[in-house]
Amino acid sequence: MKRRKWSAEEKMNIVMEGLKGEQSIAEICRQHNISQTLYYRWKDEFIQGGMAALSGKQRKTAKEDAAVQAKLDEYEQLIGKLTVKLSKLKKTFDI
Repeated sequence: MKRRKWSAEEKMNIVMEGLKGEQSIAEICRQHNISQTLYYRWKDEFIQGGMAALSGKQRKTAKEDAAVQAKLDEYEQLIGKLTVKLSKLKKTFDI
């Protein structure tokens, strides 16, 4: 049997159905052909994500990630240059 990939929106809609309380969790899971364990895992992730958003702990944007990566690349180049200079100095002074 092939595994189904659920989009974030689909997961959210299924969890919201359960939170409304109009149907039992077992009925919702049967309708969507998922296990109750999977439903409760999605529900926990949904709630944790909401708590993180409300507490201000948001994920960095792609722009911030790119800036951090650029800074890391710059530092790696600097370390490389300093390593070469150190090696030359050691050879010069026979250390």
